[in-house]
Amino acid sequence: MLHALVVAAGRGTRAGPGGPKQYRRLGGVPVLRRTLAALAAAGAERIAVVIHVDDVAAYAEAVAGLDAPLAPPVAGGATRQESVRLGLEALAAAPDARVLIHDAARPFATPRLVGDVAAALDAHPAACPVLPLVDTLRRDSDGFAGELLPRDRLVRAQTPQGFRYAAILDAHRRAAETGLEATDDAELARAAGLAVALTPGDPANIKLTTPEDFMRAEADLARSAPTAHTEYRSGSGFDVHAFGPGDQVTICGVSIPFDRGFLAHSDGDVGMHALTDAIFGALAEGDIGRWFPPSDPQWKGADSAIFLAKAAERVAARGGRIVNVDVTLICEAPKIGPHSDLMRRRLAEILRIDLGRVSVKATTTERLGFPGRGEGIAAQAAASLALPCAPPADDRSDDERADAMNGVPT
Repeated sequence: MLHALVVAAGRGTRAGPGGPKQYRRLGGVPVLRRTLAALAAAGAERIAVVIHVDDVAAYAEAVAGLDAPLAPPVAGGATRQESVRLGLEALAAAPDARVLIHDAARPFATPRLVGDVAAALDAHPAACPVLPLVDTLRRDSDGFAGELLPRDRLVRAQTPQGFRYAAILDAHRRAAETGLEATDDAELARAAGLAVALTPGDPANIKLTTPEDFMRAEADLARSAPTAHTEYRSGSGFDVHAFGPGDQVTICGVSIPFDRGFLAHSDGDVGMHALTDAIFGALAEGDIGRWFPPSDPQWKGADSAIFLAKAAERVAARGGRIVNVDVTLICEAPKIGPHSDLMRRRLAEILRIDLGRVSVKATTTERLGFPGRGEGIAAQAAASLALPCAPPADDRSDDERADAMNGVPT
């Protein structure tokens, strides 16, 4: 049986703001979901994921409906090495079972890459995919070019790395007992006396570490899409709530002290409600009332982040991505300006998009109408989405297509 252990407990701070990188969307799909789908497609018969204790909800959202043989997630440790050991302990596989240990941030592992590693375990206790070094290696001497380093016989290691279960578990247990630390599992295997066979890596099997890596991956996906057809859609939303008794209002996910509250079935967050409707509108999937009827008591006092997250989930489910969103709040009070940056960050967090794709601004009605009289607040929002679409049907005959290619007028 071929097991896969995916390490997804890190914080990914080098990837910049936006939450743990394994849950960020790449081409509209969470990175972790892509990674797990790739392993399943490559023949993994059981996949266990090690996650951070704070990421239970994010994990559940990322894997919802995924057709993959997933075991229950395992809580990770303080380091990658500890997380792998805890995952192996929970895996409880047969001693001679084949286990692939893979980074969650490598979503492009191919069946060939995985198959080569798994096949190498038929003759060796461990295997690691590698790529040759092609660049000149030079030591950095305080910002100046230092000595050249020989690169012959040097390679770059990738994951998944493969092992027999009992052997790699024993190697990790020994390392925990002795305090040995290593940058990857192949090194722990070597320290335990295991011979690690090298298999061909894949240049496309990049590890997403920096914002530039995500940009490259997005570009690669766009170029390699089965159909290079993407359609861009926009949607708009509008909402209004009257003020009522209370001492604070929640707008775009931020609680603001105020001398009144909102009269509403949920938390009355007009900004999130308008934005949720804008996204549903761009998808042509109804409105917030269809998905979360006010007649349903379970939504009484609900956090509107639930509604907005569902709209974002529907975009991802259709293989799309949110290009940008724009919210305009219309009121005399409370003052929005001091809170707009925090509102943007909260919306970006829920939608899992870059902060630079989120706009929140405010205006007044020059004291006209109910906002001008201070009776309530209104919000309007716009959302732009990129969705995959099928190429347009070509109903022309073969002769007509040939004429068109040759510039013959029709």
